[in-house]
Amino acid sequence: MSDFYDLIIRNGIVVLPWGEERVDIGVNLGRVARIGVTSAAEAGEVIDATGLHVLPGLIDAHTHLRDPQQADVESIPSGTRGAVLGGLCAVFDMPNGNPSITTPERLQTKKDFAATRSWCDLGLYVGAARPTIDGLAELELSDGVCAVKVFAGSSTGDLLIEDDETLERVMRTGRRRIAYHSEDEYRLRDRKHLFHEGMPYASHAEWRDVEAAFLGTRRLMALARRTGRPAHILHVSTAEELDYLHDYRDIATVEVLLNHLTQWAPDAYDRLGPYAVMNPPIRDRRHVDAAWAAVRDGLVDVVGSDHAPHSRAAKERPWPLCAAGLTGVQTIVPMMLDHVSAGRLSLSRLADLMCAGPARVYGVVGKGRIARGYDADFTLVDMKRRRRIEDSWIVSPCGWTPFAGTEVTGWPIATVIRGQMVMRDDEVLGEPAGRLTKFMG
Repeated sequence: MSDFYDLIIRNGIVVLPWGEERVDIGVNLGRVARIGVTSAAEAGEVIDATGLHVLPGLIDAHTHLRDPQQADVESIPSGTRGAVLGGLCAVFDMPNGNPSITTPERLQTKKDFAATRSWCDLGLYVGAARPTIDGLAELELSDGVCAVKVFAGSSTGDLLIEDDETLERVMRTGRRRIAYHSEDEYRLRDRKHLFHEGMPYASHAEWRDVEAAFLGTRRLMALARRTGRPAHILHVSTAEELDYLHDYRDIATVEVLLNHLTQWAPDAYDRLGPYAVMNPPIRDRRHVDAAWAAVRDGLVDVVGSDHAPHSRAAKERPWPLCAAGLTGVQTIVPMMLDHVSAGRLSLSRLADLMCAGPARVYGVVGKGRIARGYDADFTLVDMKRRRRIEDSWIVSPCGWTPFAGTEVTGWPIATVIRGQMVMRDDEVLGEPAGRLTKFMG
């Protein structure tokens, strides 16, 4: 009698933790049941992956889905729909909405809202705010919480903790790894008078300069070592930080954004104007080259999108009144696949940066690799498919991408979450069935 599975994925090239293999995968009850099912095995559903690579379900660990107050720009329903169209199986959502997610009550409201509306699995950050620091140790252990987020430099929202005394207090409250927006707020304030309304959009990188980022990271590393609290430095954007952080691998992990691997000044500002403005800024080619070197030598743990939508009206104001933040949740996988096609990294390294890396950094349970007993999350991609990214493909209500017009080689063909196909050939299937991601305490 042959084996029977809920789902078999046949004929694909599977990206396993130990390398690529042409092997068939059997799934039961939403988990990987066997790698290497026989030709005689049967299933309720069979996916023919001929000509495709089967990656572990990719994760974007840095998104801003804007709920509950900015659904006209983005929301959990629209943002997660864009995620599965772009080949993602899970996203982690930042806390700096309106209101910020800083209390158990606000966190529960967000969970309740997402429960029947998310197309992919969801992790939630909670924000560190001065009035609620004492509750962080309990809040960070709530179901679905991936990390505490600290804004050590100001950005969108009302979360900011800039002084060493309060930062150290946060670090001594709780035990899980803290994720940081690392820019030095004091330097940003001191230099703001040097700039005025109507200056070129490239001025953003002059104001929020290399030293603002590097100084912020140096301060955080000193405090992390003093307290022994693990740190995850988000969107590292400078060669100086990357060179510095290799001496802190005992206490720190590193995220680099797709934009800081793909765009550079002054080209991005010349072409895109306000649609190149983000925090920390897009910088010159020296920093792009350093980011790729850090990907190649293993320093970078995670690549994320920092998906941060704003309306066109908010983006198109004069600098510095224009909103800072770019869309990315739907485009990060095609753009990273194009980098693979260009020879900048392998598919295995991509799976490490966007699946195993987030799982390792945040302590994800049951995701991060294709292995027996793990969630049956898969991103199926066609590495020969050529396609142009267009605004018309973007499902976020804001309706734009900084990568509009970009030709890519490599495209997500299907998204499978816990054994259920939720996207195939640009069509979202079924109903929203995303769950809260599980994390180790």
